[in-house]
Amino acid sequence: MRGSRSAPLLRRRVDGVLLLDKPVGLSSNAALQQAKRRFRAEKAGHTGTLDPLASGLLPICFGEATKFAHMLLDADKTYVALVRLGTTTTTGDAEGEVLQTRNVTVSRQDVEAVLPRFIGRIMQIPPRYAALKYQGRNYYEYAREGIEIPRPGREVVIHSMTLDACTAPDLSLTIRCGKGTYVRVLAEDIGLALGCGAHLAALRRLETGGLRLSASCTLETLAGLSDDECDARLLPPDTLVAALPRIDLEPVEALRFAQGQAVARTGLPDATYRVYTAEGFAGIAVAIEGTARPRRLTAGASSSAASEGKRAAIESLES
Repeated sequence: MRGSRSAPLLRRRVDGVLLLDKPVGLSSNAALQQAKRRFRAEKAGHTGTLDPLASGLLPICFGEATKFAHMLLDADKTYVALVRLGTTTTTGDAEGEVLQTRNVTVSRQDVEAVLPRFIGRIMQIPPRYAALKYQGRNYYEYAREGIEIPRPGREVVIHSMTLDACTAPDLSLTIRCGKGTYVRVLAEDIGLALGCGAHLAALRRLETGGLRLSASCTLETLAGLSDDECDARLLPPDTLVAALPRIDLEPVEALRFAQGQAVARTGLPDATYRVYTAEGFAGIAVAIEGTARPRRLTAGASSSAASEGKRAAIESLES
């Protein structure tokens, strides 16, 4: 007797942004796939990886929102980091093997004295276990094989760092940083400055690009909601570009923009803009010398242009 097969999951079009509270122990891709299945979404992506060790805010993009997910990759982020002094590991975090353990005799005053060194523009050497590329392969592949490779330093920005608690051997820090920052490297460097070594014991993301963990929900919460209740959790796609200045287009301009043509605006400052028409969010544009050129369009803008084009063609035949 043949076993019965479960019916295939019926996918649907879903457009929007889900603010997910990713749990510890789950990769960002695994969390993405679970959310995608729950919404039965045709298309999904996320806006920046959190390691399995880390938890917290992971914006998940569905449908049209995936076109603008890259906007958050370069956004500032805020974390709460638990730094464990006295122990160094192969990976710089709690997932690695212990390399060395030292006694910790560090006071709060000692910590407060070194933290200012790491605020502002600083240089970081990327960790051996990183997804950066060298000669076509990831750093972590070389690390697993015990091969040392060049790891050039990179400039990153730490906007602020607050010492929330200091109970040896652990430090709790709230860190607001720019793109490309490795918090585990920051933990290691702080430990080095204190003379006792350290690693990143835990990490939780609170904010990215103006989106906050306080507005997020968990996978467990989603599992207990109806489809309509899940959909109500979604933010519109233009949430991802809310920090950009706004342009509103007149109907003629909107048609040109939707057809991929530039729109001239006298005195328009050079910048990247979020663009709106009477139908709503139409995409993003880059303005140079008073001319806004489409960079990425929504499907709604493209379909509107097609409809307008057909209507114009019909009117020309009838005239």
